[in-house]
Amino acid sequence: MRPGGISIQALPLLRDLIHERAGIYFDDDQLELLMDKISQLVAERGLDSILDYYYLLKYDADADREWKNLIDTLSVRETFFWREVDQIRTLAEVLVPKYLQEGVPVRIWSAACATGEEPLTIAIALAEQGILGSEKLEIHGSDVSQHALNVARQGVYRERSMRNLPHALREKYFLPNGKDAWRVRPDIHQKVHWSSINLMSPETACLANSRFIFCRNVFIYFSQGAIRKAVKAFSDCMPHPGYLFLGAAESLLRVATNFELQEINGAFVYVSSVASGKVEL
Repeated sequence: MRPGGISIQALPLLRDLIHERAGIYFDDDQLELLMDKISQLVAERGLDSILDYYYLLKYDADADREWKNLIDTLSVRETFFWREVDQIRTLAEVLVPKYLQEGVPVRIWSAACATGEEPLTIAIALAEQGILGSEKLEIHGSDVSQHALNVARQGVYRERSMRNLPHALREKYFLPNGKDAWRVRPDIHQKVHWSSINLMSPETACLANSRFIFCRNVFIYFSQGAIRKAVKAFSDCMPHPGYLFLGAAESLLRVATNFELQEINGAFVYVSSVASGKVEL
């Protein structure tokens, strides 16, 4: 029994349900962290045990709403503009121009965009190259957290999100919005299509046919099995070659996939191709 009266006996059971539904995994050493994150939710529902909360999530008529609350609580939303920008420069300066020049439609998907800084960074980088207005170009940002998506849809950010963005780009693409806040320019913001997608769900198929997928700093919270499932969903639908961008701390080396790590214009990208060998640019 945890202090406060909540029984934690079924915590591993709840941990496994969260892993199954959302891909987020807490190993045995992190169960206390999981409990810290959800204890307030359990108490607010007036429940006496983790098992009761498990049953609510699995069987209750209000389960869908509670899953949204839980995901918002568990989601890590540490993101900012111009993060790991080498990959985005490669996208904007080399890869997207290549396909647009060939007349090939380009879809870019930021698959776990949190509060939206990543897909908006992509839009700004493409605007800097003068190609954001192409009719053949689409940018999508999705996240499992409704709270994070609400922030993304508003397009208003504070200093913490702007800390890595060059001042000249802030002046060019953002408008002051009250005290210590900035709103992304409407013509940039409207280029990103926002949606709610769970990477463990079949709904990924609606955007997994994107030529370019950014799924950065997500897999560090996933188990190997969840990573394998998500990457397979990408590779099954992506055109070939397809380009998967992961965070600097992430790797597919221990996951069997048809992606090959390549260096393109100084950035590391996982490339999926039917043919063997490196993609020629």
